[in-house]
Formats: sequence, structure tokens, C-alpha cells
Amino acid sequence: MNMNSKLSTGVLTLAASLALFGTNAALAQTGEARVYNSNISLAEVEAAQKAWGEALVKISDDYQSGGLAKAKASAVLDGAYGYKLGPVLFKPTLTVEPQTFRTTKEGALSYFVGGDANFPKDSGFALKGWKKVEVSNAAVHINGDVANTMGKVSMTDKNGKVTTVDKTWTFKKDDSGVIRIVLHHSSLPYMAN
Repeated sequence: MNMNSKLSTGVLTLAASLALFGTNAALAQTGEARVYNSNISLAEVEAAQKAWGEALVKISDDYQSGGLAKAKASAVLDGAYGYKLGPVLFKPTLTVEPQTFRTTKEGALSYFVGGDANFPKDSGFALKGWKKVEVSNAAVHINGDVANTMGKVSMTDKNGKVTTVDKTWTFKKDDSGVIRIVLHHSSLPYMAN
């Protein structure tokens, strides 16, 4: 491609972009369409991870001070996870067959607070006296309105014992611009015998 062809292609691309911008701006002024940036930023991902950790500690504290925090945990799940977007791919750390994978809110709620006869082996992971959660990402991959993270999450309990898990999350921004967890995989680090 010669220089004139490249210049012509660039001018056409710029003209098309300006025309599209002008159309969107005109629609936005008339109220026919709303245009917003649905891309996820690193700051939003890190804020969502921090909020998840804070919610875990809050549920644990509420349980320690006054009993079962099921209603609080249910509200946290509604706010953090994308159950309205479809099944959430949830594989928590301490689940066993045949209920290793949880794709419903009920399965996740039982994992966090227990008390569901349909999940008799759940003892309530969020009720274990957690006092602090730290996230250390190995990497974050952002692609438009979806972000994937992988790294370590360290949770400190009321006795100062630290439990560290390997965690992978996928976040998706919903139509309201809220980041939701749509994949949550957690496991204990491999220990060689």
C-alpha cells in the first residue's frame, strides 16, 4: 500500500469515526440513546475485590456478635455476583463432591453461611471469624466489559491464623454499569508430599 492509499484509508476511518460520534452525540441530545463507556478499569476491579473481602469480614463479624448473618450474606451476594446475568460459575475452596460446583445463589449462600438442608456438608465459610482479607493479583486481564484476575487471597481469622487460597475471578459490567462476579474459583495451594 503506498503513502496516498494509507492517507486515504486513515482519512476515511477518521471521517467514519467522526460521523459515528456525531450520530451518537445527536441521539444522546434527543434522549433516544444513552452512550456510556462499559469498559472495566483496573481501579474498578481492585475496588470490587476489596469490597468482597470487606463483605466477608462483615458477615463474620455480624455472626460473631449476634448469630446467623444469612440476610446480610444474601444481600452481599445480590450486590457482588451476577446471578441476573446467568449462572455464576462458583467453585469455592472447601466443597466436596457431588456439590463442588455451585451455579445458583442458593448454593453460594449455603457455602458462605450454611444452614441449607440441600447442602448438608456446608458449615459456613464466612462464619469462621475472619478479620482481614488481602488480595494479591498475579495478573489482571481486562477486555472491554470483562476482567479476569488470578492470584492469592489471604484471610486472617480472629486468632491471627492466615489462610491463603489461589483465587480466580471473572468480573463483568452489567447494563447498569455495575461490576458483577460471574466466575469465582478458589482452591488451596498445591502441597507436594
